[in-house]
Amino acid sequence: MKESIHFHNTKEVIDFCVRLIFLIATIISASFIVIIIVFVAKEGIRPFVTDNNGLGKVDLIKFLTGTTWLQGPTFRSNLYSVGFIIINTIYISFLSLLVSMPVGVLTALFIAKIAPKKLSTILRTVIELLAAIPSIIYGLFGSGVILSLIYNLAKLFGVQSQGGHSVLATVIVLSIMILPTITALSEVAIRSVGKEIEYGSLALGATKTQTNFKVILTSAKSGIFSAAILGIGRALGEATAVSLVAGNARSGPTFNFFQTTATLTSTMLQGLKETIGLDYDIRFSVGIVLMVVIFLTNSTLNLIKRRVGNIDVK
Repeated sequence: MKESIHFHNTKEVIDFCVRLIFLIATIISASFIVIIIVFVAKEGIRPFVTDNNGLGKVDLIKFLTGTTWLQGPTFRSNLYSVGFIIINTIYISFLSLLVSMPVGVLTALFIAKIAPKKLSTILRTVIELLAAIPSIIYGLFGSGVILSLIYNLAKLFGVQSQGGHSVLATVIVLSIMILPTITALSEVAIRSVGKEIEYGSLALGATKTQTNFKVILTSAKSGIFSAAILGIGRALGEATAVSLVAGNARSGPTFNFFQTTATLTSTMLQGLKETIGLDYDIRFSVGIVLMVVIFLTNSTLNLIKRRVGNIDVK
């Protein structure tokens, strides 16, 4: 028989209620994730297991390895593929991280350790404001400013560009978007380094610059790597801003900086509310691929993070 719960005083009752509230909140949070995954998986698997109103099943292998989004007319063909889009997405995301990571970390170091207190407060506020700006605003900025710059740059090099829509424009927009995230989290990691470590380095004769780069950043490397993981997660999941500057290429992969491109998110967003049948369901299939890509990317980066955390840089 189950034993009943006995409370000896009011404090135990309060403690039990608080733990119960925490448990309920955790279950609710986890249930949202499960519901989203189940819904996307249910819709996304349909093109591969049903007849799709006479068009036939979509071939999973060709879908994951093809180099053209759709061969044949829409609503009359089932020859969809996202192989090249997967490559484009990973390529653009890591290029964006490569651009924004050094800038973000150096900015965080300046705010946390070098800038005067008043300037540090102002810069921290600016970074927080940048992080709060909606993605559509970044997309409009990219569409109105960056596309023009890329178009003129392409003309300068004698390269044809479709109005500036390109890999380079996408990378610049994403770099700007993930910069506040990387900066804010890196600054927290740098500030969490114990003062005794910094003072010990200075006492041993190291300069302030040597201490900042060889001691502070080294001690904060785990937190900085976490910032990179969250940054690349945002880059992989961004749709609106990317759709406005990428050009939505229908084939690839695209490695040329001045050519149009497409990502998994922009492909999902494009026409999602304007199509029906297979062309609608296949967007959810792309969503499943995106979730797998994000999971594998985060798992790989977390593995590298654990190994980096065990390395003492001298």
